Amino acid sequence: MSDTQFDKSWQKRTTKQELLLWLGWLALVAFFVFCWEVMNKNTIWAFVSDAPRQAMDIGSRMVPPRWDYLPSLMEPLWDTIAIATLGTLMALFMAVPVAFMAARNTTPSTRFVRPVALLIIVSSRSINSLIWALLLVAIIGPGVMAGIVAIAFRSIGFVAKLLYEAIEEIDAVQVEAVSATGASKAQIMDYAVVPQILPAFAGITVFRWDINIRESTVLGLVGAGGLGLRLQESLNVLAWPQVTVIFILILITVLVSEWVSAKVRHAII
Repeated sequence: MSDTQFDKSWQKRTTKQELLLWLGWLALVAFFVFCWEVMNKNTIWAFVSDAPRQAMDIGSRMVPPRWDYLPSLMEPLWDTIAIATLGTLMALFMAVPVAFMAARNTTPSTRFVRPVALLIIVSSRSINSLIWALLLVAIIGPGVMAGIVAIAFRSIGFVAKLLYEAIEEIDAVQVEAVSATGASKAQIMDYAVVPQILPAFAGITVFRWDINIRESTVLGLVGAGGLGLRLQESLNVLAWPQVTVIFILILITVLVSEWVSAKVRHAII
C-alpha cells in the first residue's frame, strides 16, 4: 500500500468541537427527560400494570374463532382488494406526470414546475392514508369511494418519488443518441426515456399495490369500507370470536399479496 492511503492523521477535537459535542449530548438527554415526563404525566400506571391480565382475558374470549362468520366477510374482502387496486391505478395516472415534472432531466422548468411537483410529493407522503380517509369520508361520505381516493392520494408521493429518482438515473448516452437523429422531444421520451424506466415503474407499481392491500384493510375503521368496517363493528359489540376471524383473514390476504408481489417483481426485474 502507498503512504497516500494513510495521509489522514488523528487530530484532537478543538475546544469548540468538544463543547458542541457535549451540548448535543446534553440536548439529547434533556429531550429524553422531557419526553419521559410527558409520557409519565399522561399515563395511568395502574392500567399499565393491569394490561397483561386484560390481554389474557381478551385473548381467552377470542378463542375459538367464529368460523361461520367467514362467508359474510367475502364481500368486504373484495371491497378491500378493490380499494387497493383501484386506488393504486388512480395514483399511477396522477403520479407519472408529477414524476416527470420533478425529475431534473425531464422537467419543463427547474425553477417553477419542479418545486411544485416536489411539494405535491411531500404533501402526499406526509399525510397518512387514515387521515386522508377521515377527510374524504367527511367530504364524499362513507364507503368504498372514499377509501379508493384516500389510497390514491397517499400513493402519489410514494410512486412519484421513486419514479422521478429512476428517471434521473437513466443513461444519458441513449438520450443523446436518439437526440442526434433529429428526434422530437416526444420521440426522445418514447424511445430513450420510457424504455429505461419501464422495469422500475412496474416494480414500483406492484410494490405499492402490496402496501395498499395492507393499508386498505384498516380504512374501514374510519368508515371507508372494506374489512376494517366489519372489524370496527365487531369491536363495538365486543364480538371477539369474530375479531379473530377478521384478523386471520387479514393475515392471509396480506401474505397472499406479499407472495404475488414478490413473484411479479421477480418476473419483471
